[in-house]
Amino acid sequence: MDEFFMKLAIEEAKKAEQLGEVPIGAVIVKNNEVIASAHNLRETTKNAVTHAELLAIEKACEAVGSWRLEETTLYATLEPCPMCSGAILLSRIDRVVYGAVDPKAGCAGTLMNLLDDSRFNHRCDVVSGVLAGECGMLLTTFFRNLRQRKKEQKQKMKE
Repeated sequence: MDEFFMKLAIEEAKKAEQLGEVPIGAVIVKNNEVIASAHNLRETTKNAVTHAELLAIEKACEAVGSWRLEETTLYATLEPCPMCSGAILLSRIDRVVYGAVDPKAGCAGTLMNLLDDSRFNHRCDVVSGVLAGECGMLLTTFFRNLRQRKKEQKQKMKE
């Protein structure tokens, strides 16, 4: 089941990419049913907090009519950052499944694991690496293309 729902998160990430956003997607599932999905919108909204996970959490809260998202699983194509990890804890999500690790901001096991820190009053089960290759390739391709476009723009300015 994890691969099935991660594929849906990947579809969300592709929507972000079509908008020129970093391709990150998230899906929240309860009782094997998607209750929310979202993709990164930071560039579109010019708002630092419009990460896929936060947008999905907001929609899921609306769907269940509560800030408590107990008995849910969040699927994200990229390991949650500190901000998203905090929101995951505060919304009481039980389980997090992610694809690609984030060596620069990952807080679900890479830099630290905020989601399983016994000092908090809530902890999540974390599963990493689900469809990691596909999730990582979306990001690698996106940033490669972005660097190429910037290089071409610089070249044109020199001409």
